[in-house]
Amino acid sequence: MIDFKAILKNFGIDICCNDMVQPYGDGHINDTYLVSTEPKYILQRINTTVFKDPVRLMNNIALVTEFLGNKIKENGGDPEVETLTIVKTVDGENFFEFEGNHYRVYLFINGVSYNLPNNELLYEAGKAFGKFQNQLADFNAELLFESIPNFHHTRKRFNTLKAAVEADKMGRANSVKDVIDFALSCEKYVDIVVDGIADKTIPLRVTHNDTKINNILFDKETNACLSVIDLDTVMPGSMLYDFGDALRFGASSAKEDETNLDAVFCQLDKFEAFTKGFLGEVKASATAREIELLPLSVLLLTYECGIRFLTDYLEGDTYFKIHYPEHNIDRARNQLKLVADIETKLDEMSNIVKKYA
Repeated sequence: MIDFKAILKNFGIDICCNDMVQPYGDGHINDTYLVSTEPKYILQRINTTVFKDPVRLMNNIALVTEFLGNKIKENGGDPEVETLTIVKTVDGENFFEFEGNHYRVYLFINGVSYNLPNNELLYEAGKAFGKFQNQLADFNAELLFESIPNFHHTRKRFNTLKAAVEADKMGRANSVKDVIDFALSCEKYVDIVVDGIADKTIPLRVTHNDTKINNILFDKETNACLSVIDLDTVMPGSMLYDFGDALRFGASSAKEDETNLDAVFCQLDKFEAFTKGFLGEVKASATAREIELLPLSVLLLTYECGIRFLTDYLEGDTYFKIHYPEHNIDRARNQLKLVADIETKLDEMSNIVKKYA
């Protein structure tokens, strides 16, 4: 049994018994608990198998949340609601190590999260992630540690796929040749953003890197956004990564393992809802090149996810958790079908962007 009382004491929080700490939420990476004191807190055990350097991980989060907190105060907002607030240990540290595990505490934000977005929620999500980008537009992203190296380096993801095809260590390549051929045919897209960051035609920014709608807390009454949460993957990158990944999930007509590919397509009404909210917040700080590439970013991030699923299938399903033997190849077919559909809609998506930019 975890000794929550001993752990929380090191954050200056007193509880009478372990029953005051209960599992909370449905996250898959860290262990999360609600501490029912007054005020309430969120306690998390950091998964150091995924995040191997908790010191620099928490330094990233501290730098970003402190910067956001100051911006929010300047604009008359409440930083304890509008961004995560780290509760320091009694020794002033960002986390506490106890019996080989690493624990952190945040102030609890009383909001609600959703998994399935409708257009209203997507508009609010676009506003939330756009505001996050805009508030951090003048933050020096080079101060941040790259917690998952090369996470969105599409050229390296592509080269890893090619190596997996050539090695074919599971003998699966021939049976999925159609998927491989389509994936390799999209090479023309893989360098656009990484080269733009390298030559500075695309600004290096703070990116969230996990912009699914369930990483936003909404007001329980109005559904207005309260806060962007889950900052473990905050690191240097491009605004395009956050926009593209949000709509890879948010604008798709189906779950990413739907096997009826006729049911998989990009929904332009959902693309428009998110884009309207996002650009309403970020257009003052976004560059013309970033705005131009917003539609393509949805294709690129969907493609990247698809080739990661395909690579994992060819390598023997060693990264993504699967529930049946063909799960990864079904996911790859799904995401690459979505890529093909997005390709046919890029002009329409560009017109939507121009409408709000």
